[in-house]
Amino acid sequence: MNSMTLADYAKIHGQAKAASDFGVIQCAISKAIRAGRNIVVTVLPDGNVKAEEVRPFPSSKKQAA
Repeated sequence: MNSMTLADYAKIHGQAKAASDFGVIQCAISKAIRAGRNIVVTVLPDGNVKAEEVRPFPSSKKQAA
């Protein structure tokens, strides 16, 4: 298995193929990369790919009233 960032995957394979691989449109890939989202793509031994986003929990701190 090989893991890399979404940006690196898109550089290697192109944004159109990345979009096709994940079932989204190309602008969704572009937007995720521009936003700096922490998405890790794993290429499985059979050639399939999966992606996971790493985010802090909770995603935002509650503000005091």
